[in-house]
This record gives sequence, structure tokens and C-alpha cells, in this order.
Amino acid sequence: MRSFTFYERVSRAFNDYPSLSKVLVLFTVSGGGLVAYAEANPTNGAYAIASSESESRKKKVVVLGTGWAGTSFLKNLNHPSYEVQVISPRNYFAFTPLLPSVTCGTVEARSIVEPIRNIVRKKNVDIRFCEAECYKIDAENKKIYCRSTQNENLNGQEEFVVDYDYLVLSVGARVNTFNTPGVEEHCHFLKEVEDAQQIRRTVIDCFERASLPSVSDEERKRILHFAIVGGGPTGVEFAAALHDYVNEDLVRLYPSAKDIVKITLLEAGDHILNMFDKRITAFAEDKFRRDGIDVKTGSMVVKVSEKEICTKEMKNGQISSMPYGMAVWSTGIGTRPIIMDFMKQIGQANRRVLATDEWLRVEGCDSIYALGDCATINQRKVMEDISAIFSKADTDNSGTLTVKEFREVIDDICERYPQVELYLKKKQMSNIDDLLKESKGDAAKESIELNIEEFKSALSQVDSQMKNLPATAQVASQQGVYLAKCFNRMEECEKYPEGPLRFRGTGRHRFRPFRYKHLGQFAPLGGEQTAAQLPGDWVSIGQSSQWLWYSVYTSKQVSWRNRALVVTDWTRRFIFGRDSSRI
Repeated sequence: MRSFTFYERVSRAFNDYPSLSKVLVLFTVSGGGLVAYAEANPTNGAYAIASSESESRKKKVVVLGTGWAGTSFLKNLNHPSYEVQVISPRNYFAFTPLLPSVTCGTVEARSIVEPIRNIVRKKNVDIRFCEAECYKIDAENKKIYCRSTQNENLNGQEEFVVDYDYLVLSVGARVNTFNTPGVEEHCHFLKEVEDAQQIRRTVIDCFERASLPSVSDEERKRILHFAIVGGGPTGVEFAAALHDYVNEDLVRLYPSAKDIVKITLLEAGDHILNMFDKRITAFAEDKFRRDGIDVKTGSMVVKVSEKEICTKEMKNGQISSMPYGMAVWSTGIGTRPIIMDFMKQIGQANRRVLATDEWLRVEGCDSIYALGDCATINQRKVMEDISAIFSKADTDNSGTLTVKEFREVIDDICERYPQVELYLKKKQMSNIDDLLKESKGDAAKESIELNIEEFKSALSQVDSQMKNLPATAQVASQQGVYLAKCFNRMEECEKYPEGPLRFRGTGRHRFRPFRYKHLGQFAPLGGEQTAAQLPGDWVSIGQSSQWLWYSVYTSKQVSWRNRALVVTDWTRRFIFGRDSSRI
């Protein structure tokens, strides 16, 4: 009885004091050892029941989606004052940059996914997950309407409503078919893990069908013709991965197909990898041609049938068709229906994606945030606020600005309007004095003054540097981290704002606006060669960049489990090659 009381007191101690979350107890019995490791979770058991009164005061945050933006937000949210509800039709996070590797068996699908419950289970924040999809957002009443993806044995209870105080939209985007006839019926996409698995099975099916004795030579050529539509990073990487898969593994098992297999890459623009440095673009096109990959630029797909792809030459408008065995469509992204319906509600129906401010809040909805591919930041222009900026900087209300007065607010201007800093860098101007010289001739003297028209002239060109952020995993991940930090410090920043001056109001903004930091980008080109474009316009192409790619993608996995599995898959491929089983 005393022993039971002792253990009961120990158990209560762990529940009452969350800081004692981990304990290591070592028992020695008859010369042997027993190690017991206990981990107490302060959000479960008696602690959760005892704190129910405090939980009722928590702000409820609903997160839609478990992609890059949503998962980064969840991983970095650590303030216990929130009750978080995660809703997504998939219960895992997928490392999408490795999807082309999954299509060819270089990496297994389960190696790049991590259950979302594993990611959040040890956090001090109350986070719950529901596998469902949201089909309606009611911003006025702060409700979302959801439907379970588990349609069996629910007795008609598959729909439910969730209230929220803050809503985080991170649902990503869908494939954009540009309403091209036949694409959805006959093309594969490469957006989800299931897409990559289906492509892998289809590749094997094509080789197996082409091996049947009843197939004619002409039909065999058609079956083994793989068409890839879209010369962006996804299409290029998949073409390279498929080429390696065919030439390093499949031709050994299907020797009769060696001289028949054909890979065609179709791109409507003048070059592939348009978002990369021209040196990378030129190298990729030359390498693909050397490898036998047929790169057709200036070819826009206008129709896809069961066995043929119709293309239009952009130069002369000529229509032609080509037979194919498998087609993969990777031309861009489109808005999901749930976001399109929501945009109509809030007056953004004429936009391509949701518009947010620099703090990732949906315009017109202070309690809704949008991250990742489903949104874009509508950066405010300097010239829209030029009069307000002038008034705020003119501290003595003289109607003119001195260089000294301008310097006092230039940091806030650059922070609120990042295009100003970009303009200074492009013009190779070291400070604000150089900018004023263009309009005033000499800014060396502190006594020089500018009126409102001269001030407008000095800043008239800075808005030309405004650019939309790319729809990449890197952007979405950084936005998730940023928003989580804002939520973690929301109470503190309400009292002590840390953002730039409110030029159209009083005081300061609560937070600093989001700033994207480009860390570089990779383009694997096959044959253990990768093109890397890193900050500072540094370009590297070759095997050294391939090993850098291995290192970076390993470090960016969300768990040590994923890192171990991915590295193991790469090692297995080096030793044994890729598997060709149709599973």
C-alpha cells in the first residue's frame, strides 16, 4: 500500500509540474539492468482535465492543409494559449520536391511522408487533427463546413461545422490544365504522392505491354513514347529521372526496348527552366539533346486524346500530332474550388489567387491568413502612400523635407515597402543620399529641402521592382515559420509593437512584414548531375552540385526517420538499382 502511494505521488508530480517531463530510472536486479524511460505529456490526463477552465479561454486556430505552409506553421507554433484544429484530406506531410524520384523508384513513397500526428504529438500546444476536407468558409460567422473523407460506417455523420477565432488557409493549389481538352481524362499529374505512385505503375505497364508478342512494331513504339508537358523544374526533373530509370535499369530487363524508348519534353515557351539562370537553361537543353531526350520548345499542347497529343507551333501556328504511350502534365498550378468560392464571398472573384497583405492576412478579413500556393502578397505601392509618407516624415510641418528628416524614416520606409531597398540595390546606391541626387542634384548638404513634387520624383521608379513571390515549397515554408512566430508573440506585440510606422495612421504595426529570403534552387538533370543557382547569382553545374542536392534535401526532411529512410533508399539504389516490380 505504501508502495502504491509512492508511485501515486510520483505520477501526480509529473502531471502537476510539466518541467519534469522526462525522467530516467535505472534499476539493478541480480546483476542485470533495466532501463525505464517515461515521458509525461502535460496536455493529457489529469493536467488536461484540471486546466479545462483555462483552455476555455484559449483562442481557437483552425489550420486547413498539411502541406509545406501548414506543417511549418504547426512545427513552429509553441505558445500554449492556442487551441489548434488541423483539417486536411491527408493525414501526413509529403516532401514534394522528391516526388519525381518516387516515380522511378529511386526513393520509396513512404520515405518522404510523415504522419502529421507524429509531427505535433510532443508539442506543448493543444493540436488536434481531423481527416476531412473543407467545402465552405463562412467568414462572417467565423465557421467552416467540413466533410469527412472517411465515407464508410459514419451513419450520415460525415459533415460537421468548426468554429474559429483565427483561420489559416494553407490548402495549396491544384494542377492547371488551362481547359485543354482531354488533359484530365488522359494525362498523369505529379502533384501528390498518389500521382507519383500511379506514374511508376504506368511506366512498368508500358514496358510490359510493349513486350507482348501480339503487339506490332508501330504500336510498340507508341507505347514506349513518354511525353512530358511543361518545361519547368518538375517536368525537367521527371524527364531526367525517367531517362536514368530507363537507361540504367529497365533496358537490362527489357533489352528489346532499348532502341525504341523515346522521351519528349514539350514546352510552350522559348526555353525550359525559364526561372533559372540562362547558363543553366542552355546547359540543360544541351544535355537533354545529348541524352536523346527530344526537347520541343515553342510547342503548345491544344488537345490530348487517348493515343495522340496535338500541338501548336507558337511561331507559325502549325498544328501537328504525335502518338504517345504515357503523358505527364506539369504546366502550372490553379486555384482550388474552396478558395475560388471564398474569393467570391470577399470580393476577390477577379483575381487568380487570394490577395493578402504583407502580414499574410487576407485582405478584408483580419482573422483569416493565407499561406503558400493559394495566396499571393499584394504589396502596397509607395506612390499610393506618397503623401502620407511625406506628411509623416515632415516632423516640423514645414511643407518640405530635409535630408535629415528623410533619413529618420528611411528604415521604416524600406521595411514597409521592400521595393525601395531593391531599387537602391539595382541602381547600386549605397544610401538614401544617392537616391535624392537624381532629383535634386546634390544631397551632400543637410540643408537641402524637397517639396512634395520633388519627393515624388525621387521615389517615382521604386514600384517597378515589385515582384510576386514564386509558388514554391521554399516560400510556403518560410511563410509558415513567419506566421507561427507572429502567433507566438501576439500578446507581447499587442503591447509593444515592433513593426514599421503606420504612415496612414498612428503608432506602429504589430509585427514586421513578411520578407522572403531566397536560399537558392536546384534542377537535377540526370546522370548524377544537378544545376544549382544559389544566392549571389552563383551557378554550379555537375556532380558536386548533385552531392550538395543530396545534403540539402536530406537536411530538409521533417524528421530523422525520413532522413534515414531517404538516405537508405539512395544507398540501395546505388548498390542494387531501382526496383521494377509493379506493386
